Amino acid sequence: MKTIHRIIFENASNMKEVPDCSVDLMVTSPPYPMIEMWDDIFSKQNPTIDATLASEDGKTAFELMNKELDKVWKEVYRVLKEGGFACINIGDATRKIGDEFKLYSNHSRVLQYCLGLGFSSLPEILWRKQTNAPNKFMGSGMLPAGAYVTLEHEFILILRKGNKRKFMNQEEKKRRQESAFFWEERNLWFSDVWEDLKGTRQNNINKNIRDRSGAYPFELAYRLINMFSLRKDTVLDPFLGTGTTTMASIATGRNSVGFEIDPNFEGHIFSRLENIVAFSNELIQNRIENHLKFVQKRTKVRGRLRYDSTYYGFPVMTSQEKEIIFDELNKIRIRGNTIEAEYRDEPTVYYKSGRLERKDMPSLGKWTRTI
Repeated sequence: MKTIHRIIFENASNMKEVPDCSVDLMVTSPPYPMIEMWDDIFSKQNPTIDATLASEDGKTAFELMNKELDKVWKEVYRVLKEGGFACINIGDATRKIGDEFKLYSNHSRVLQYCLGLGFSSLPEILWRKQTNAPNKFMGSGMLPAGAYVTLEHEFILILRKGNKRKFMNQEEKKRRQESAFFWEERNLWFSDVWEDLKGTRQNNINKNIRDRSGAYPFELAYRLINMFSLRKDTVLDPFLGTGTTTMASIATGRNSVGFEIDPNFEGHIFSRLENIVAFSNELIQNRIENHLKFVQKRTKVRGRLRYDSTYYGFPVMTSQEKEIIFDELNKIRIRGNTIEAEYRDEPTVYYKSGRLERKDMPSLGKWTRTI
């Protein structure tokens, strides 16, 4: 199996390279309006924004910044297939403009515009970021009426274009079965509060782009892609940044296309590909090993699980997990700004006598590589 990943260094407000109704899933985190680090990006798209900030008109600046994002959400709606999902990681902003300190509700502004486009809203996820110490606060400390609640979470909006996706033919139904996730992963991933994800450290990012990056954790994109798409589907990220959505798409056996307006990110994105083969395969091993730990605990309490994996042989909780396949990455080829990922024809990981083994290589041990 092969997948193709295109990176386009252009403004995503006009995705002329992407045909109508050709994308299965969109996962992104845009620049957040009214967060000061992104003022310059928004002002370059519309110089009036800089003038409104200078005149201390926060309300107008907030609306103008969101209007720049609106252009992208309109394009996303166009390119998504019927039944396709849009997952938007967005945070609200608190800011003092002139003498007024207030919250600017980005998530509700984005949601209302997307509903107007025709999207249906599904239950959202609160990502509680473990970045703020519990004793942090804003305002005048212990004196009432002058302190403010800290923002320690962001939103992941889950939107769908049209009605529920239909799987019309045997090929799609087979891919759906092969794209299953484990029962215990479902219980964790489909909670509406995520507290186990940590923000991405950006120490390894060049200073030229670090101040422009709001990179989310790899696990965030990886979960969403597994939750809302199938093997060989196409995933879009219109605000690609450091390339996390592309990396997660490669690791999950999906195709992808990403847009990034800032060419300074190019070198960093492609440098992350150096470890992607080992990283992806160790991630698969890590998921299976975690599943086997779950099986061991569950078996002690409830007895042997009822079903076994067709391809790997390990026990699974439900019949829906029997056909699960993890696409092991074999190699990648880079041609310009296009990445071709090639996967192994059959699994090298297998389960034997209660242990996880590999057909052609020794155990990789602890998952230590990063991308």
